[in-house]
Amino acid sequence: MSYLVYVAAFGCGVVFFLWIRDTRIFVRTVLPGYRSAAYRGVLYCALSLLGLALTYSSNPVFPTELIGLGIILAALYLQGKVEREKVFSDGDWWDRLAGKAPLSKKHRSRGN
Repeated sequence: MSYLVYVAAFGCGVVFFLWIRDTRIFVRTVLPGYRSAAYRGVLYCALSLLGLALTYSSNPVFPTELIGLGIILAALYLQGKVEREKVFSDGDWWDRLAGKAPLSKKHRSRGN
């Protein structure tokens, strides 16, 4: 097993983290851009899992490690190209990383 499998696993983990972050922001703000990003994130996670599988199953006859890494990079690139609204005007870097967006009016009216 090559060290590139670990690189692919890290990239796949990043894709999943960004998908969960977009989903959390959508649940808190109910913005349509983050809704689209959360839905598309499912596809990009599946794409990154395909890339991880190709990287892991590489053999000397037909090395697919670089193809798998390319697929994971494509999933990261496509995930970053989804149009989203600007949610964070100020705030701590930790809040941005964790996706702690301000609650929408709908959430505030229920007392959450």
